[in-house]
Amino acid sequence: MPYIETQDESEIYFSDWGEGEPVVLIHGWPLDSTSWEYQARFLADNGYRVIAYDRRGFGRSERPYDGYDYDSLTSDLNDLLEALDLTGVTLVGFSMGGGEVARYLGTYGSERVAKAVFVGAVTPFLLKTEDNPGGVDQSVFDGVLEGLQKDRFAFTTEFAKGFYGRTLLNHGVSDEVLHWHFLQAASASPVATIECAKAWSSTDFREDLAKIDVPTLVLHGTGDKTVPIDVSGRRTAALVPGAVLIEYEGEPHGFTATIPDQLNEDLLAFLRS
Repeated sequence: MPYIETQDESEIYFSDWGEGEPVVLIHGWPLDSTSWEYQARFLADNGYRVIAYDRRGFGRSERPYDGYDYDSLTSDLNDLLEALDLTGVTLVGFSMGGGEVARYLGTYGSERVAKAVFVGAVTPFLLKTEDNPGGVDQSVFDGVLEGLQKDRFAFTTEFAKGFYGRTLLNHGVSDEVLHWHFLQAASASPVATIECAKAWSSTDFREDLAKIDVPTLVLHGTGDKTVPIDVSGRRTAALVPGAVLIEYEGEPHGFTATIPDQLNEDLLAFLRS
């Protein structure tokens, strides 16, 4: 299986499908790169080289005890781009993965990057603070951490329902997709799961977004209860110069699986633009 070694000698697993301009897919929390199933195959079939990797602590990557802050995670992404010598890359970050897109461009610049896509991303800054009064109260994130520490598996099961907008009247996705989500989350390092939750809930990406100088697409569901669009998607689009925002009416956080065909067509149109 293909791996690259990071600066701290952690091994990061990646898949590499297709040929053409490179697209790097960065998965959300608490999932792994297999969560991009609908997008990776579609983009490879349509003439792109698609690289999807497992964040450290998740999937088939190594599970170190530390390195789960965004500077370290973004260093891993940089190591991947350098190891594969990728240029003209489109970075696509879903949920937590949007943070790596922002931090990468804010830290390393756009020498290797042609375009950026934020999919239901946690940017620009989720936590409510004095200078971010529209954010989410710390008590919400405290509840997430408490649930993970008490019973990570039960928490993950319930979290997935909201993730995909599952209600009594609207299933959104099948029971099997919920089980697929659970398998990815359950196989992750418990340390990585908790530490990454701390990172995505409290990291401020506002300065990173202001530095982005490549064409940028922001995609978000208006029904997202996990990462509400008013706190994230709309603000991200406003902070990135020239960004285009597409809103999916009523769609939940996990629209990579609830409306994969629509998302795929919008991604493809942006890549070809």
